[in-house]
Amino acid sequence: MRLEGKTALITGGSSGLGNAMTRRFVAEGATVIIGDIDAENGQALARELGNKASFELLDVTQEDHWKRVLEGGVQIDILVNNAGITTYGSIEDLTLEQFRHEFEVDVVGVFLGCKYAVANMKANPAGTGGSIINMSSLAGVRANAGLTAYNGAKAAVTHMTKSVALHCAASGYGIRCNSIHPGVIHTPILDKVLAQVPNPDEVYAGWVEVHPIGRIGKPEEIAAMAVYLASDEAGFTTGAEFRVDGGSSM
Repeated sequence: MRLEGKTALITGGSSGLGNAMTRRFVAEGATVIIGDIDAENGQALARELGNKASFELLDVTQEDHWKRVLEGGVQIDILVNNAGITTYGSIEDLTLEQFRHEFEVDVVGVFLGCKYAVANMKANPAGTGGSIINMSSLAGVRANAGLTAYNGAKAAVTHMTKSVALHCAASGYGIRCNSIHPGVIHTPILDKVLAQVPNPDEVYAGWVEVHPIGRIGKPEEIAAMAVYLASDEAGFTTGAEFRVDGGSSM
C-alpha cells in the first residue's frame, strides 16, 4: 500500500503501459483517474476496478480537457503523462503532418499535463506537493534512423522534465518531476508500429537483439518504476531519468 491515500491521474490509462500502471497503482492503494480518448476501454477498466478508479474523457492535446479535469475541484498527488503515439519513418519518409501530429501528442500533451498538474498540486496541503512522471523512452536518449519524429519528441520530453523539476524546486512547491525511459515494451502500440513496416519479424528480432538482457520488456516492469517515483520513497528524487531498458542504453 505504498500509494495509500493518494490520487493519481494517468493519461492513456486504459491500455498498454497505462493499463498496467492503473492496475498497479490501485493495488498499491491509490485512487486513479483514468484519462483517455478511448471511452469504451477506459470506462470498462474503471468498472472492473471498482470505487478506486474513475474515467475522464481526456484528449491530451486539448487544453480545455485538462482544465475540465484538473480545475473542477479534484486534487491530485500524482500525474503520469503516459498518453503517446509512435510514428515510424525516416527524415525522408515522414510527412510534415505526421511530424506535427507526433509532437502535438507526445510533447504538447506533456506540456499541458505538467502545466495544469503544477497548478493543481501546489494547492495541496503544505509539505505534500506531488509527483509528475513523464513517459519518455529509450528513443529520447538513443537515436534510430527510422524514428525521426519519435526521437525528437521523446528527447523534448526528457529535457522538459528537467525544466519543470527545476522550476518546482526553486518555487518550493514540493512537486517532483521525473522521466521514465522504457526500452521496447510489448504493448498494443508495439503492434501498431510493426503494422507500419514491411518486415515486422525482422524489426521485432532487431529490437530483441539490442537489449543485452535478451528480451523486450513487460508493462508491469514499467509500472513498478512508476510506483516508486509516485511514492514518498522517492522524496529526494527529481529531474532524473530512469532507464528501464534491459541494458540497451549501455
